[in-house]
Amino acid sequence: MQRLKALRYALVFLLPLQLLLAMQWGTRSGMPDLLAWWPLLFFFVFLPIIDFGIGRDTVNVEAAQEREVSAEPVLKWLCLAVLPVQIATLYLSMQWFLATDLRPIGVIGWLLSQGIISGALAINTAHELIHKNGRLEQWTGALLLTTVGYHGFKIEHLRGHHVHVSTPEDPSSAPFGMTIWQFLPQALHRNSVNAWTLEAERLHKSGLPVVSRHNEMLVMTLIWLALALAVFAIAGIAGLAFFLAQGLLAAATLEVINYVEHYGLERRKTDTGYERTTHLHSWNSSYALSNAMLFNLQRHSDHHAYPKRRYGILRHFDESPQLPAGYPTMFLLALCPPLWRRVMDPRVEAHRAALAS
Repeated sequence: MQRLKALRYALVFLLPLQLLLAMQWGTRSGMPDLLAWWPLLFFFVFLPIIDFGIGRDTVNVEAAQEREVSAEPVLKWLCLAVLPVQIATLYLSMQWFLATDLRPIGVIGWLLSQGIISGALAINTAHELIHKNGRLEQWTGALLLTTVGYHGFKIEHLRGHHVHVSTPEDPSSAPFGMTIWQFLPQALHRNSVNAWTLEAERLHKSGLPVVSRHNEMLVMTLIWLALALAVFAIAGIAGLAFFLAQGLLAAATLEVINYVEHYGLERRKTDTGYERTTHLHSWNSSYALSNAMLFNLQRHSDHHAYPKRRYGILRHFDESPQLPAGYPTMFLLALCPPLWRRVMDPRVEAHRAALAS
């Protein structure tokens, strides 16, 4: 029974499937420019509609069953399977992109589609894997991040974001009133710089040289460069441009989600630093379908309170700040600051008032 329940997370593979369907339909219909937008239509329109139709899932795994569910091999292997799927999808997507006579509108649609899917598939899965102790999961997560060139996320997220979340020191936590367009460039820049800085600090403390095989950022950057060179050898400058563009868009997708997850939430400062991170310091969404497709990423408060918990046993808390919709809907809302602030600012203020009372 637990294995059957775990298999619902295989819905994540519906995301790359939309790219494959768009390629096939675009070629057969003779309308590739229109169909290049299909994955975005699926993710931002049809998925939210179905999500609202199915509704919320606020049921938690019983405490007595958590160990059994967490040990279910399907949960681990579904994440590991994402790496070959991501690589294969990227290759097929690039080949179709280069072989198809797309007009500018189609080029934009396809790059956005691939970037969004890479962000939701590769980076989100990597986020789950890098929190685990096993070397296989750790390095599979790292390799997934190199497919989008945002490999610094592994270091900055674990040693930076989880330490400083919901404080001014965290570039991935947007303060109240900041728009996504102010947040996005500084988050991409500061997180990348922080990753190199954190790794250099670790090596200095260990008495190891910065330029060495011990530098994880350097190793992952070399792997990313090898991937980029392989793409260039296979597909030339156009293929390399595709690879770089989808990576940048995937990284931007991640940071938009970070914006959604932490907007306006603050940890109180104490005499010894900041209060401990709890389930009150991240925005949650309990919509069933989007959670199944995103490895329960939307149960984000429990993840920050207990980062090692496997996604299958992350918990819903009624008292956690709740988003009015799933991440796909909130992603679009964030891109329009007046609408975002109209919806979210009252929720931030209500949450602060509840904490103060």
